[in-house]
Amino acid sequence: MSRIHPTAIVEPGAQVDESVEIGPYAVIGANVTIGARSQVGSHSVLEGHTTIGEDNSIGHYASIGGRPQDMKYRGEPTKLVIGNRNTIREFTTLHTGTVQDTGITSIGDDCWIMAYVHVGHDCRIGNNIIMSSNAQLAGHVIVDDHAIIGGMTGVHQFVRIGAHAMVGGASALVQDVPPFVIAAGNKAVPHGINVEGLRRRGFSADAISALRAAYRTLYKNSLSLEEAKLQLAELAQAGGDGDEHVKALLNFVEQSQRGIIR
Repeated sequence: MSRIHPTAIVEPGAQVDESVEIGPYAVIGANVTIGARSQVGSHSVLEGHTTIGEDNSIGHYASIGGRPQDMKYRGEPTKLVIGNRNTIREFTTLHTGTVQDTGITSIGDDCWIMAYVHVGHDCRIGNNIIMSSNAQLAGHVIVDDHAIIGGMTGVHQFVRIGAHAMVGGASALVQDVPPFVIAAGNKAVPHGINVEGLRRRGFSADAISALRAAYRTLYKNSLSLEEAKLQLAELAQAGGDGDEHVKALLNFVEQSQRGIIR
């Protein structure tokens, strides 16, 4: 029995693994590739130069691979690349990239993307990301592995959210969130280290203690950013389990283009 509903439209040229399930009235464009065991819900539209890996679940009425919402876009064959084992729920919109950036919007593996989420052009979404319902990413946003973005949160273009960070619901984010940090509010401000998330992911007590010390250095000791960076560099050489993570935090701060929330 065919796994493609008879009312679905799969355009010539589309590469769809024989194990893929496609629901009623879905539309699969000519330049779309879908990997094994993936599922596409009813009335969804997959278009553009879109590559979807294996074992993905796409909900009803999703819009995947649409044209970027960028007034400079002139029809260039830019791409959307989605990895494996992602859950993408109803009414989600994921757009292709632009030639002004890398030309690729990318989503990694094992992400949980809830209903009505928007991922704009040229975003780079890592692995094990959770985006709650109605989270909205403007163009060129980077979200590193294991980050969580709360529902109704808006993220300004070119913002970066660090690994293991958590952004609370209904937040407005206009600057970078360093890794391991909890941020919330309009506009979002720091609220400590994501301790519970780190424990769940197996971080040692020593590593969490080091990150707490790093947070105090960055946010609680009334230091200038340059003074804080010097002290973070010292903390990163303490010789414990936290050295690698404190160094990652310091590197993020030093590389920030929009500046970090403070």
